[in-house]
Amino acid sequence: MAAYDRAGAYARSVLRIIDARTGKPVDAAPARRGLTRIEAHTEGFDVTALRVLLVADLLVRALELGGTPVWALLDEERQQAELRAGAAALGIRPFEDGRDAASGGLGEAQVIHVVREGGDAEPDGVRVAVAPVRSEAPPREGDPAALRLALLSRRRDVPVRLDVAALAEAHDTLARWRRAVAGWAQRPSRPIPDEVRTELRTAWEDDLDVPGVLGVLRWVETAPELSDGARFETYAYADRLLGLDLARDLGSPA
Repeated sequence: MAAYDRAGAYARSVLRIIDARTGKPVDAAPARRGLTRIEAHTEGFDVTALRVLLVADLLVRALELGGTPVWALLDEERQQAELRAGAAALGIRPFEDGRDAASGGLGEAQVIHVVREGGDAEPDGVRVAVAPVRSEAPPREGDPAALRLALLSRRRDVPVRLDVAALAEAHDTLARWRRAVAGWAQRPSRPIPDEVRTELRTAWEDDLDVPGVLGVLRWVETAPELSDGARFETYAYADRLLGLDLARDLGSPA
């Protein structure tokens, strides 16, 4: 669904998402450089609420990468302190309070509501539905980025089961990628191959297919035709969307 002019600039590509009300794809930013408002409706505080915020955060990041200005709001009256603390731990950037903005918009070209699948929130406008998380209690200690990766590993319309195995797999993948990125950073820099950049953007602009992005990174990790410098630049670029702090170990002892 992503539109590309291979001879043109990547900024002209189009993020399209499925409107949960109609089941049809719509442009997330129908007007070039027009403001898009993202509203997250969490309906309380639990891991599914954090997944709703995470999907909203990914939408914000994807739109900003395409040059679209974004206004991000949290529409929730309950347990805001817990929500904001949990979101911050997962690397989700702060959202403004939707109640403070209820009096009027800023001339938005698009409004997108991120809601729970089957939840009570039924706002007017485009809706992005987020499937539930079925979770054993996540560990209180450890890297929250591993939880973020575990949540990113399934498309947003697919339920996520968070158990010990899923969290351990995410932790191991994250640790391996961070070590690899730190090692690649010591090699001469090389540009991201055009076809790799296109594959990444085709994935995330196709209804925010983040598992597709992760699949590209798995291929890049071992592809024999790529230099380590190109691997580093690819992972750094993709992390602008993923928010996994993949370059955290740069400069650390091996």
